[in-house]
Amino acid sequence: MASQPRTPDASGASESTSPPFTPTRTHMDAGGNQRITELGRTAYLQALDDGWADPRRLNSESRRAAALLDAAREAIASVLGFHPSEVHIGPSLVEVAHRTVGAVLRGRRRVGTGLVMSAVERAALINAATFHGATPTLVGVDSHGRVDADAFVSELGSDGIAAAVLQAANHEVGTTQPVDIVAQAAKAHGIPLIVDAGASIGHIAPPAYGDVVLAQPADWGGGHGVGIAGVRARTRIARNWPEDTEPWFPGTVNIPAVFAAAVTLGEAERERQEWAARSAGFVDEIRAAASLVPDCEVVGDPVNRLPHVVTFSCLYVDGEALVTEWDRRGFAVGSGSACTSLTLQPSHVLAAMGVLTHGNVRLVVDKSVTADDVHRLCHQIPDVVAQVRSQLGVDGL
Repeated sequence: MASQPRTPDASGASESTSPPFTPTRTHMDAGGNQRITELGRTAYLQALDDGWADPRRLNSESRRAAALLDAAREAIASVLGFHPSEVHIGPSLVEVAHRTVGAVLRGRRRVGTGLVMSAVERAALINAATFHGATPTLVGVDSHGRVDADAFVSELGSDGIAAAVLQAANHEVGTTQPVDIVAQAAKAHGIPLIVDAGASIGHIAPPAYGDVVLAQPADWGGGHGVGIAGVRARTRIARNWPEDTEPWFPGTVNIPAVFAAAVTLGEAERERQEWAARSAGFVDEIRAAASLVPDCEVVGDPVNRLPHVVTFSCLYVDGEALVTEWDRRGFAVGSGSACTSLTLQPSHVLAAMGVLTHGNVRLVVDKSVTADDVHRLCHQIPDVVAQVRSQLGVDGL
């Protein structure tokens, strides 16, 4: 059996991670990082017992493992709107993004190297386009982070366009994108559209369009170690990796992780409307509190957005100092680019929007967060910003 997490002390704080005075920890850095649900944990442990064998072999244990994998694939396909044979399992969202972009571009290389995408796509997709020799056209966005649909559609009519990429919703500021408009235009031009739904599935309805759809179980509480690509059979692709019995991601599959991902995806869909209403209320409260702080700007569309994501930026401070102060007070938050948060690089998303790129706080509500947690956070926003400004000697500005 897997080792159990360290037991929290009587105050509820983990001995190894919590600041000494903090009575509790509140996780609000859950973008692609939701803690696995209890149902997911149970499914994972069950699959460790029943799905440990290599599903490619012919013995009874392997057939049992293969049945678990097939059931998981069918469940995922049902939610995403694909045939089970079109659902491919990789080790992470980044890996499936890299592979699908490369395969689609290679399959369309006789058409050209053009790739139309928004300027606010996740770094994994932008980097994949460059690595695979594409000539990317980054379509601009408005101050809310929504891509200019007319400009995107216009670019699809250019010569030599091999493919298009568009997120269902932005992973940093939450703004939803006009996927339906872009998808119809792409179809009319015969151009395959890759839809990044890594931040949206489990929170809003799965995209109804897309020749390729990318999904991330860690974002809906399904655990890490799995990335999902739905690839329509009609999509022309060309692989540039060795052939294997598993066509897209050669080698064995982590069946317990895939089974947990499938079970929690069904759970997320059943609870989606209730979760969206609850998290949207939390985000509305946070947006209102942050907007009252002098020289703080709340970004992203206030209405057409993911229900659980909010970002605000503050003048005269840097994001690392804000993250540190929030952590000292018991709140895990994010800052900088969500794609490169470990290095706290300035966000290319915020830069494309033309808003503040420093002093940034990104909150993505974990499903464990309560109304009391949100009230405590909102009460402390003015003090946290003032404290950091004072530490930097800019409180008088």
